[in-house]
Amino acid sequence: MIKYALTCEHEHPFEGWFGSSADYDDQQARGLLECPVCASKAVRKQIMAPAVAGTKRTKPSDASPQMHAMMMEAAGRVRRHVEDNFDYVGDAFAREARDIHEGRSEDRGIYGEASPAEVKKLVEDGVPVAPLPDAPPKPDEMN
Repeated sequence: MIKYALTCEHEHPFEGWFGSSADYDDQQARGLLECPVCASKAVRKQIMAPAVAGTKRTKPSDASPQMHAMMMEAAGRVRRHVEDNFDYVGDAFAREARDIHEGRSEDRGIYGEASPAEVKKLVEDGVPVAPLPDAPPKPDEMN
């Protein structure tokens, strides 16, 4: 998996995870990338520097409540988009993802369940997969 720092035409920064740089290029060319803040499809990669381990240890700053709410909303939008537009294949996900990747099944977006071992094997074999954000808690389930 590759993590890219992305931004939209309105300069909203966000991250995207892709199975490979070719996956990013393909999704960008097909207009599948969208800003989680404003829904703009004019998305581009930001200039990134490689992560280099240093000697200083820093404590990550706590995200503001507004940032947390924005991230939860973005994750919910991603999940809704997948649920509305992809085929649910249940526990057959690993088999179906491999069949699509190898051309034995129709090329389409799918989602479902897979064990950690199945996901590891798919990634090792170059099958593009990504975790689906958890569904947000229902108001009656919150503290």
